[in-house]
Amino acid sequence: MVDIVNRPYATAFETFATARPEVMCLSADLTSSCEVDGFRDRHPDQFLSMGMAEQNMLSFAGGLAMQGYRPFIHTFAVFLYRRPYDQLINSIAYSNRKVRMMGFLPGITTPGGITHQAIEDIAVMRAIPNMTVLETGDATEVETVLEVADSIDGPVYVRVLRGQVPRLFATPFAFNELRTLSKGDDVLVLTSGVCTEEALRATAALSAKGVGVHHLHASTLKPFDRDTFIEAARGKKGVVTLENHIITGGLGTIAAEIIAEEGLGVKLRRLGLNDTFAHGASKPYLMKKYGLDAGALVAAIEDVLGQKLDISDDALQAVRLDAVHSAEKAEAL
Repeated sequence: MVDIVNRPYATAFETFATARPEVMCLSADLTSSCEVDGFRDRHPDQFLSMGMAEQNMLSFAGGLAMQGYRPFIHTFAVFLYRRPYDQLINSIAYSNRKVRMMGFLPGITTPGGITHQAIEDIAVMRAIPNMTVLETGDATEVETVLEVADSIDGPVYVRVLRGQVPRLFATPFAFNELRTLSKGDDVLVLTSGVCTEEALRATAALSAKGVGVHHLHASTLKPFDRDTFIEAARGKKGVVTLENHIITGGLGTIAAEIIAEEGLGVKLRRLGLNDTFAHGASKPYLMKKYGLDAGALVAAIEDVLGQKLDISDDALQAVRLDAVHSAEKAEAL
């Protein structure tokens, strides 16, 4: 069982921003949903409510950055790139402004359906010049991503976890460094975000079956720690990626690009949403339905190895890291 931290972003952002008076907190009518309502109430001089007008908010943030302020935009991830894409390009990315876009409810971590599920955001943001892309995977990374984002000379997009978040890691967010969570000789597993928690469950069950899993967790998606990935992939029977995103343009595509460019000649299996939108439901249900959970990872590794491992769902439940968190009901919008 691991610790569950309630609203880690709220505390972390207030501590971070109050020590830096030039930081401006921007919200688009989702202030409490993005855990900055307490900051708004206690520090109104550093808070701006921009209304439900994301296009204007991004242009305004670009102007703030040009004047020496440090704007942090808070809204659901999907509203940071679908609605205001033109403003994102022209007001922020093209001019390389120091704007930090904090995107909540990434992927299928919301029951809101296609209007609220940012399932192609990594693909879009990776394609934008000057953009840095980060993703938090646990409470520790949520708590420590702010200083990392703020240190980057240019725009930054961050996938942020909210609400009750498990603490999986003891060390803080490290920019452009893959975390090595286990070492093994058979297969390389590369995960990010909420999928890392699922992979940790799977690797425990796989280890009990004698399968050597080398597990890497990615929190920096652009740029990417190529050297660590290449070293880990060499000599493996296969690579499996698992991400809370479509398999096109995200973590699986990053792995495919490196494998091809380096001529590694290793099998690759990409797990994630496969050319589909997800409907609205709880996160555990959606992860199982669309093959983003521990069971899907085990099946992919069986395919890579060409053998059945006879790992049951009950066995995966037995090594569940945090029964409270993983069985949590669907979050409200």
